[in-house]
Amino acid sequence: MLSGDQVRQTVASIAEEQDADGALPWFRDGQLDPWDSVEAAMALDVGGAHDRARAAYRWLADRQRPDGSWAAEYRGGREASPAAESNHAGYLAVGAWHSWLISGDEELVTELWPTVRRGLDLVVRMQLPGGAVGWALRPDGTPDGTALLTGNASLFQALRCGIALAALQGEAQPDWELAVTDLGTTLRTRPDAFADRSRYSMDWYYPVLGGAVAGEAARDRLAADWDRFVVPGLGARCVSDHPWVTGAETCELALALAAAGQHDAAMEQLAAMQHLRHDDGSYWTGYVFADDARWPIERTTWTAAAVVLAADALSGASPASGLFTDPAALPVAGTRDDEPDAANSLPRGP
Repeated sequence: MLSGDQVRQTVASIAEEQDADGALPWFRDGQLDPWDSVEAAMALDVGGAHDRARAAYRWLADRQRPDGSWAAEYRGGREASPAAESNHAGYLAVGAWHSWLISGDEELVTELWPTVRRGLDLVVRMQLPGGAVGWALRPDGTPDGTALLTGNASLFQALRCGIALAALQGEAQPDWELAVTDLGTTLRTRPDAFADRSRYSMDWYYPVLGGAVAGEAARDRLAADWDRFVVPGLGARCVSDHPWVTGAETCELALALAAAGQHDAAMEQLAAMQHLRHDDGSYWTGYVFADDARWPIERTTWTAAAVVLAADALSGASPASGLFTDPAALPVAGTRDDEPDAANSLPRGP
């Protein structure tokens, strides 16, 4: 387990990369994408840098497009890609709920609520007939028919966070509730609904991390591909057939293990990836163990953020520590009554 001083040093390393206007890129003068920026902002909140986290969220809110989307990439504060991805549109809901759990800042939640609502309304519009969500918008504004498992698992969590935020605002969102129910069923029962990216470890653990798969089913899923992805003593591969372990994937796996009730295994993974830690508390993105080389040669804010969020979840240090590890912590679990074994799937929250 990382010490409190180590976590604070890592949070400080993230803060060092933040621009004066609040933007949180991968690293100073590098690219910024909305999903990873939210991840880094959550880590700032864990470390007590609430003003910096608020600035990052406000930067994103100021750049949301009228349709609820963001550009897939920004550089120097400007859009560097016309693409609009569904997982980017949804993830601010997770950051806003996390911020509420940490700080109880009602003013910030109220300020971000219209942005969150537009983003999740777009996600619902991008839902395909089978329950999965298209990964991106086409130039004509219609959803791409391809759905990605990892992104959809993240959206399952985002919709549940959005419903929790809606309850705070007193604005019920029945469309979101229907969408997350259908999405949860699809994630659990229809692997054919998603593009085959089974080489990637995220497709393996993210349905557990996002909360769609829980309990014994989660433990079975993680056990099934353990040997394909986990390198003892080094962490998790990003891709099953590459000799490359990555820090963010390893920490996300730790969160999934904790969500599945495997705390000791989660601690082992967080410890295993510490070979990526730099002297200033930042983290290298990955390590090609066949060549004994770090690759790429970069220390990313989102890798450091994944470490902070995993350390917080495993220590229970902050009021938001259960967000990624307690499948019943959010108000709506997204289980259909007619789904097989629904009663043994996810419990509903209050």
